[in-house]
Amino acid sequence: MTERPSVFKLVPTTQQYDWGKVGKSSKVAQFAAASQIPGFTIDEGMPYAELWMGTHPKSPSRVRSSNEILSEHLTAQSELIGTQVIEKFDCADGNLPFLFKVLSIEKALSIQTHPDKETAEILHAQQPDIYKDPNHKPEMALAITPFRALCGFRPLPDIAKYLNSTPEFKSLIPPLIADDFSSLSDSANPTDPQEKITLKNFFVALMTAPEEEVKSKLLALVTRYKNGRVNKGEDDDVVQLVLRLDGQFPGDVGIFCAFMLNYVHMSPGEAIFLGAGEPHAYISGDCMECMANSDNVIRAGLTPKLRDVPNLVSGLTYIASPPTKHLVIPHSFRFPASPLSSTLYDPPIPEFSVVQTKISSEKTEAHPPLGGPSIVIVTEGNGQVKWVQEKANKDTEKETLEIGLGDVFFIGAAIGVEFVNSDKDGLVLYRAFVETE
Repeated sequence: MTERPSVFKLVPTTQQYDWGKVGKSSKVAQFAAASQIPGFTIDEGMPYAELWMGTHPKSPSRVRSSNEILSEHLTAQSELIGTQVIEKFDCADGNLPFLFKVLSIEKALSIQTHPDKETAEILHAQQPDIYKDPNHKPEMALAITPFRALCGFRPLPDIAKYLNSTPEFKSLIPPLIADDFSSLSDSANPTDPQEKITLKNFFVALMTAPEEEVKSKLLALVTRYKNGRVNKGEDDDVVQLVLRLDGQFPGDVGIFCAFMLNYVHMSPGEAIFLGAGEPHAYISGDCMECMANSDNVIRAGLTPKLRDVPNLVSGLTYIASPPTKHLVIPHSFRFPASPLSSTLYDPPIPEFSVVQTKISSEKTEAHPPLGGPSIVIVTEGNGQVKWVQEKANKDTEKETLEIGLGDVFFIGAAIGVEFVNSDKDGLVLYRAFVETE
């Protein structure tokens, strides 16, 4: 048994994409500055989009005390991952099954989907410069500020409503396809194979419409909305979304996806899950995001980056449903020795779960040992994390690590911890973890 600690701080990395919030308005920038990432300073003119916490080779975290790449540290200290997790997820190379992030969004992300495992392997083999790893990327977004997103296809009757109310939208769909869609939408059954085919034909027709026609119809639509001419059946929420997206991506076909995808407004503490083949686009706000350890994205709109329309439309599930399908219902993270200050978000995949812990003044929260590794970030307050460290001679010793806003730290498998608040306004933590049960 090593005497190297089982709980230790990490140095995360930041990504500066143009869709990120600018300067101090970005939670990513706030956390990065507060935790004193070496060399990091906030530039008030620059966007800060993502904070990465994990082992993905594109931008791996490091052990703060040694500057060692986290995956290399975990390869040498395999007990920190745990034998069962290593065997189940094939991570003997020290790469965790999940990637944890903070996102700060000012400008909409692309209309996108993520491939399933089989498709990811094929795309990586065929186009490794674009699809940089062979893994799938199911993901969960957990709002930490008011958050808006497009997620999954609307129920067919909802799409048909816009087909009937919005002539600029309808004109991009060939009449036979539009008629087929309308004939099915009144008795929509999302599990009916024929309805999936009809929805696919409709979406493909939209995404492959001639570019000049798209721009012409979009200009007419936006002009009508700006002049206050809104037709019956056109919700003001969607009208404002169309105008927002046009201001960011003028002439982009992805703007018409506002009529096809569910538009959700999330309050802090609400979460959505997107499995493989689910179309989505995050619109605005800050969130915790957790996903399988991958960076594979198939884009088709609202982006200046490569658009891979053929692979996007071929890989979607074409399941039309209300947005409630994508909500992750939180549960109490209940243990006999623990107060009920922790909330579990457990999506239907094995690679990760996330716990939100909120501790009010002068209280503590105990988490018992988990079967796999964890990464934790402090998003409010300061305090300590305490644990029992086993020494090389089999003795044990109580250890304490001071933690504050923006700090990111690792908790090894089978290590019970106690979080202690020392901030009058409370301590808030988000913990991503993986287990085998």
